[in-house]
Amino acid sequence: MEKKNDFKPFISADKVLPEFTVTSVILGMILAVIFGGANAYLGLRVGMTVSASIPAAVISMGVIRVILKKDSILENNMVQTIGSAGESLAAGAIFTIPAIFIWASEKGSGVTAPSFVSIALIALCGGILGVLFMVPLRTALIVEEHGVLPYPEGTACAEVLLAGEEGGSKSKVVFAGLGIAAVYKFIADGLKLFPSEVEFSMQGQYTTSVGMDVLPALAGVGYICGVQVSSYLFAGGVLSYLVLIPAIAYFGGDSLSKVVDETGKALAFNQLGASQIWSNYVRYIGAGAVAAGGLISLIKTFGHAMKGFGKKGDSQLRTQQDISMKVVLGGILIIAVLIWLLPEIPVSLLGALMIVVFGFFFATVSSRMVGIVGSSNNPVSGMAIATLIVTTFILKATGNTGAAGMVSAISIGTVICIVAAMAGDTSQDLKTGYIVGATPRLQQIGELIGAIVAAFAIGGVMYLLNAAWGFGSDQIPAPQATLMKMVVEGVMGGTLPWVLIFMGVFIAIVVEILGIPVLAFSIGLYLPIYLSAPIMVGGVIRWFVDNKKKYDSDKARKDGSDRGVLYAAGMIAGEGIVGILLAVLAVFGVADKINLSSVYGAAFQSVGNWVGLAAFVVLLAILFYFTRNKKTIEVDAK
Repeated sequence: MEKKNDFKPFISADKVLPEFTVTSVILGMILAVIFGGANAYLGLRVGMTVSASIPAAVISMGVIRVILKKDSILENNMVQTIGSAGESLAAGAIFTIPAIFIWASEKGSGVTAPSFVSIALIALCGGILGVLFMVPLRTALIVEEHGVLPYPEGTACAEVLLAGEEGGSKSKVVFAGLGIAAVYKFIADGLKLFPSEVEFSMQGQYTTSVGMDVLPALAGVGYICGVQVSSYLFAGGVLSYLVLIPAIAYFGGDSLSKVVDETGKALAFNQLGASQIWSNYVRYIGAGAVAAGGLISLIKTFGHAMKGFGKKGDSQLRTQQDISMKVVLGGILIIAVLIWLLPEIPVSLLGALMIVVFGFFFATVSSRMVGIVGSSNNPVSGMAIATLIVTTFILKATGNTGAAGMVSAISIGTVICIVAAMAGDTSQDLKTGYIVGATPRLQQIGELIGAIVAAFAIGGVMYLLNAAWGFGSDQIPAPQATLMKMVVEGVMGGTLPWVLIFMGVFIAIVVEILGIPVLAFSIGLYLPIYLSAPIMVGGVIRWFVDNKKKYDSDKARKDGSDRGVLYAAGMIAGEGIVGILLAVLAVFGVADKINLSSVYGAAFQSVGNWVGLAAFVVLLAILFYFTRNKKTIEVDAK
């Protein structure tokens, strides 16, 4: 395992290169707006967003290196730092704020839709707090746990930047992965020639569902994380889908569940599909596990975080400089006061205090979680559910009920959700910067700039989308926000399934007692198994490569493994870029026109699962090829 003192960044601390320049800031701001808007639409449509760090880095290299003929890896890193802020802020906002719009559209609710200014200010406060909370955690999570927490997307982004800087065979490997994954993603999710999610389900005596999202980025994340971390995630998914879901269906039997059909008739447990049981029952167990796992992780890292508050950010080497802790604490205090006093943010003094307390808690949890699974798989919605449960309960206990109480709960949850998303993104970007040799203080300032620009962009995009179609419609169903709405109504109305949440809490405690990394396991329990299964496959390939005996030397073995990391980084980048492209195409109404799934009819669709699996096997075979291409490995190993 690599110790932090042994690590040498690509750009040494005593070397100063252009970094925080007019070019990098302006280009980063433009990308923050573009990625923020595209991801806002994507998340409202399908309930998830795509990480923008690597796509921003690739676009930056194209503009700065190719068009402007400049050679500066730190400028490229600054562009992706600022640009990726838009995606993270969008992820936090779209999971919660649409709930208020949906309430406002219901007759007699007494709720008024938030204004553009209100959305922008809520997003702005959450974005700034997320960056500031991450500052004291950088040394503990990024530096001291280098080689322990993989930060797959941060590492992948660094590999992309380094490959572009160094050129040669390494560059070819990264961009080969990028190109192949981009074509694969476009065929699967753009043209839809085969399904990107493979599923095999059973219902009746043993109700369950197994499958995977046969996408390149997930396999890439698994390869970068390795088999150990991947196995913890997959174990949580196995417990969720192969134990809890069948148990609920079996023990429920003929008794009626809370799920109703199209006519409003309640369905029996043994009539439910695996997805219905997961979304209505197991998801709450997972949310409880994530909350408990996060609390346990916070307790473990709290001492490190407090040490961070005592650091002086301006008295170290360039690569160790953070924003001054006086500025951090002052900024947190100012934002908390503004949240309390600004009339556009419907939060009381109690709510502002809860934001600070829970915000720091989930910033710590999120920063560690993305170190395990990456930003794209960061279960921000799970943290939002845990936040809403606690805050709504406190508001109800203090007499803040009815429409005003529910709006206040969602507003508090929104700020904390954005805090968690931004802290996770910031930690990934700081990991990239740590590897390439960037200045942390300048990156943190870049994150703040990205958050400010993206906040107003997201406010405008959300307002326009609601005006065009309305949240909760077929065009923008806002699935995550609908769930948050149900959680708040459940707590206020006393209908929330606390038993399920506490089951998750105690599962997490048992896992911790057994000595298993509780957060990784809990994330796997909360996320669909379709995500953890392909991550596990990627981890198994990494294990096979690292333990394969048919290498001439340890150097050749390491080089083969490292080439796999480069290719996996390219896979993540390729899918991310096309994911953004498909979101833009959806905004302009082009996505449906290129959908060819109906052309081939039912015959093709019936074998879609097997076609998807076959395509995924081919994709993995190409990854494996790049780890054992003997000629290139021998050349690089010399």
